[in-house]
Amino acid sequence: LYFYVMLRIEPSASQVLGRRSPTEPQPQACGLVFMVLVYFFELDCSVSCLPTRWLGLASAFPFYLSCCFLHYLLILFSEFQAKSCVCHVCGVHLNRLHSCLYCVFFGCFNKKHIHEHAKSKRHNLAIDLTYGGIYCFLCQDYIYDRDMEIIAKEEQRKHLELSFISLGAGEKFSTWEPTKRELELLKHNPKRRKITSNCTIGLRGLINLGNTCFMNCIVQALTHTPLLRDFFLSDRHRCEMQSPSSCLVCEMSSLFQEFYSGHRSPHIPYKLLHLVWTHARHLAGYEQQDAHEFLIAALDVLHRHCKGDDNGKKANNPNHCNCIIDQIFTGGLQSDVTCQVCHGVSTTIDPFWDISLDLPGSSTPFWPLSPGSEGSVVNGESHSSGTTTLTDCLRRFTRPEHLGSSAKIKCSGCHSYQESTKQLTMKKLPIVACFHLKRFEHSAKLRRKITTYVSFPLELDMTPFMASSKESRMNGQYQQPTDSLSNDNKYSLFAVVNHQGTLESGHYTSFIRQHKDQWFKCDDAIITKASIKDVLDSEGYLLFYHKQFLEYE
Repeated sequence: LYFYVMLRIEPSASQVLGRRSPTEPQPQACGLVFMVLVYFFELDCSVSCLPTRWLGLASAFPFYLSCCFLHYLLILFSEFQAKSCVCHVCGVHLNRLHSCLYCVFFGCFNKKHIHEHAKSKRHNLAIDLTYGGIYCFLCQDYIYDRDMEIIAKEEQRKHLELSFISLGAGEKFSTWEPTKRELELLKHNPKRRKITSNCTIGLRGLINLGNTCFMNCIVQALTHTPLLRDFFLSDRHRCEMQSPSSCLVCEMSSLFQEFYSGHRSPHIPYKLLHLVWTHARHLAGYEQQDAHEFLIAALDVLHRHCKGDDNGKKANNPNHCNCIIDQIFTGGLQSDVTCQVCHGVSTTIDPFWDISLDLPGSSTPFWPLSPGSEGSVVNGESHSSGTTTLTDCLRRFTRPEHLGSSAKIKCSGCHSYQESTKQLTMKKLPIVACFHLKRFEHSAKLRRKITTYVSFPLELDMTPFMASSKESRMNGQYQQPTDSLSNDNKYSLFAVVNHQGTLESGHYTSFIRQHKDQWFKCDDAIITKASIKDVLDSEGYLLFYHKQFLEYE
């Protein structure tokens, strides 16, 4: 680089300064080259390393000429440096290159070379060279700092000013400010996109690939689950599978990108269907399948493929997982078995992804559970004779059940088999609660669909069905829950899956909430606007509720 710059500088420098000897290079030009080398490569600038004829170059070379020339070289060399930044491990610059903020190291983000550097050197901050975002390896996420944003904008402004000056323009750089006419044109531009309450970004139909309506309605519910949407749109998934093409989480990430890309044409989920068939073979084929069965199978595969996202952290509880699926959908169901003789209680807690509720009209006995079920309003639902509510189904689900003499259990207190009662309550509520209304009854004698109408609310309070509420009542200390405690258990409806037709031949559709009060009906490729009345009057097969208030640990 020294000799190259010497050859380029020498002719122009000789015209300005004149040569003393045809064989001796000018000290000013040599000094300028040395300044460039010192500036870019941080050479040792001690006096002992300087040639004698280079000393005093500052007084010999015109100051304005050296500044202009150095600035010109700075721009050229900065562009060269930016284009030549490559990963220090693989030598490639196409895999989302990040630069360590502690030392001079460039590494691929996608191939985790920057992650390996951060782990080995404990350098926990890096900057994305494409977008300028700062990534924290302790948080495993991009972080926002107001001061850093201000500094970045100021440096960008300075760079634009310098670039403007380097082009030879004498005017002062200023940002573009639209005129009144330009503002008027922008206001009436039909291509103008603005996110409002009427925005349809995220609404997209799905092509039915042959009796795949059961899959399409579940995909619509999942893509409109707020926290799941935020997870995938923020690029949080880090695939640990040997073959990413077989990872269902990677495909879901691509699906979310497709849904929220702004395109309105129906999407063809052929790859998603293929992966589901591959990992859940009982759903393979073009026969009509159960939407609830598909939901559980999809969550199971996503859960298994998400395990690499735990960053090697193994929970002590084998039933607990830190993957995004368990964080959103997993709750804890408490089962209390009470001995009828000694009244000893045996308690177990099992994880669940959904709650299956019996309906009136099934072979399982169903009777009124609340004394004021007629003409009353409970949990936001109107009760009338002959009308079953979601609250009724939940009360029946959590009521004590006598196991009978044919199902005696061995009591640890009595040390013998005794009759007992069993009661289910909610120990831990999930962020998203999915209620499955058991409309399909399969038995040795009959197979049928139960069409009983079940009234469900827009807002649901799960406090009465919590294990803590039951324990308080048993101890005689039950009090009306405070607003703060009750708010933790309040949910809002955001998706409903419906089934029309018979058990043998039917069709699935779904209602999804786009904004707070904007509802849409999804019928495969057709998306239409719906009213709240349309949603609440629907039959209901799967009900998706989202917590109104989230707890941060």
